[in-house]
Amino acid sequence: VKLSEFGGAKRIDAEYYKPEYLELSSKISSKEYSTLGNISSLLTDGDHGNPEYSTEGIVYITSGNLNELGVDIKGCNKISYEYAKKIRKDCFTTEGDILLTTVGKIGISTIAQLSGIALSRDISRIVIRKNTFYPEFISVYLNSKIGLLLTERESIGSVQKGLYLVQIRNLKIPKISNILQDKIKQNFLNAIKFDKQSLSLYSQAENLLLEELGLKDFKPEYQKTYTANLSDTLSAHRIDAEYFQPAYNKVIEKIKERAKVEKLKNITSFINHGKQPYYVKDGDVPVLIQKHLGMQLLSLHSEILNMPDTPRTDREFVKNYPEYLIKLFDVLFYSVGAYLGRANVVLENFEAVPASFITLIRTKQEVCNPVYLALFLNSEIGQLQSSKWKSASAQQYIYPKEIKEFIIPILPLSTQQKIASLVQQSHEARKKAKELLDVAKKAVEIAIEKSEKDASNYLSSFNNNY
Repeated sequence: VKLSEFGGAKRIDAEYYKPEYLELSSKISSKEYSTLGNISSLLTDGDHGNPEYSTEGIVYITSGNLNELGVDIKGCNKISYEYAKKIRKDCFTTEGDILLTTVGKIGISTIAQLSGIALSRDISRIVIRKNTFYPEFISVYLNSKIGLLLTERESIGSVQKGLYLVQIRNLKIPKISNILQDKIKQNFLNAIKFDKQSLSLYSQAENLLLEELGLKDFKPEYQKTYTANLSDTLSAHRIDAEYFQPAYNKVIEKIKERAKVEKLKNITSFINHGKQPYYVKDGDVPVLIQKHLGMQLLSLHSEILNMPDTPRTDREFVKNYPEYLIKLFDVLFYSVGAYLGRANVVLENFEAVPASFITLIRTKQEVCNPVYLALFLNSEIGQLQSSKWKSASAQQYIYPKEIKEFIIPILPLSTQQKIASLVQQSHEARKKAKELLDVAKKAVEIAIEKSEKDASNYLSSFNNNY
């Protein structure tokens, strides 16, 4: 790279000058543009303290709670009101703010839909000046292929990369007409609408399950001290106190009052953890790993297939181990680590095999609906069984032989189908949200790489056929 091409950047790391970065910078610079700092009335980061978490209080989010369409409030940590008073006032969201992840999965942006949420240091809060740009357009732009390349280029660090405020302020924002910005904004808002519908439908499915089991308002009471018989420890081959927590058995007893129950091994035709595939660069068959399993639903198959860092294997592996080729309605159970017990069901046809830490479960569908089973395992009640059966300390694990012992309520098939239908509707709504967001991002890319007219025509063509 010539010294004259440094362009005033105070960077000498080679990665910063990759040809694709220089080409992108040149494209944006060839158009009229501003910087994020110039169009913002506030650009700051979140709390730098050591948060005091509490069961009651104010929602406190980190970068892991953000996705392109909003903030995943469910399962978020909360901070005490006392600690909240110590935090800078600008660390709390107002509705309409742009939120941007700056550590971990860098460059993911969304629009805050609620005020008063506390932000951690790995999220940047951006307030756009009125009459400059639509915040929704900026968020879509940052999430587009172009925006992600820009934030990727500006990130600094080796072990843990970070995006600092000075780099965020210097991000180039191409000037796009208000008419096109508004069209992109509408697609984004429609995507949010379908995403909310997806979350609502899934919540309805969970509530229906709990109502049928008589557990809607049931809260397990964890005991601090308790005893277990020696005979029980010998038969279970366990001596860890957590396994014998009485709260777990009370939940099972409560379920038995309303439903017939079966051990998972009696209602399945196949349970085993994945046969670890050997990896093949540019192989034909994707390998499902941790990032593909969602909090509630599996990543859409197009996401799995198109992620550049998705590992792959070849057809020879599938030929040797055909039983591990994922099928429609397979249940995928995460068996190790931070997301232990997370369960997703496959609702689309695609080719893939699971990695070794994902347990593959196939139900006897004449007894147990697989969509219903995945919802149960993923519910608060199902997660209690994962808590009971997990073992080890540093890296917790549940083995297939233990998953087979899970107690599953067998509701009437008609009721199982009602619950499953809500989950499938949730999946379809999320799929629509993803399509609308992808179209909005593509329109941004077309506007920068080609013309606003082409971008407008692309949006109109999609929306007319939608």
